[in-house]
Amino acid sequence: MEFNKETALVETILFLESEPLTVKVLSNKAQLSEEVVDKCIEKLQEKYASEDSGIELVMITGGWCLSPKKEYWDVLKEFYGSKREGRLSKSAMETLSIIAYSQPITRAEIESIRGVSVDNMIRLLIERNLIKEVGKKEVPGRPTLFGTTKEFLKLFRLNSISELPKLDENEQERFELAR
Repeated sequence: MEFNKETALVETILFLESEPLTVKVLSNKAQLSEEVVDKCIEKLQEKYASEDSGIELVMITGGWCLSPKKEYWDVLKEFYGSKREGRLSKSAMETLSIIAYSQPITRAEIESIRGVSVDNMIRLLIERNLIKEVGKKEVPGRPTLFGTTKEFLKLFRLNSISELPKLDENEQERFELAR
């Protein structure tokens, strides 16, 4: 079998995603078996290995993603900046949303809303200067409280946090789960 349509589907998913995806995640999104996804990845690697392709399929942090070939990226990076600088993953956006709507908020409160560890997301958002430490919560252990920055407001073209879109009742309940 040639898997042409399946390969095109996997390629489209990789193009649309802003973070590396494991074979398992690709398999779920494409509704294909992991074995078929493995074959599609092999075909894509062959396709991008050719000299007339400016992108390549690379594994980063255990997942596959499309990336500019190093030789072209070195020439173009001053025009485009870091490939990841402008785009945040869905996980990072969700974490940022929770912080924006619930600030000031602790790491544990964010984790109770998201249901997963947020250490990497918090580190990324601090590195991007979208969130910062805004104090300590007056409870045992005095956990750090996080809030958004002026850079966050600039990125989303807001004058103040009060200009965030209003949440509907279900969203509001979800964001208040940790309180």
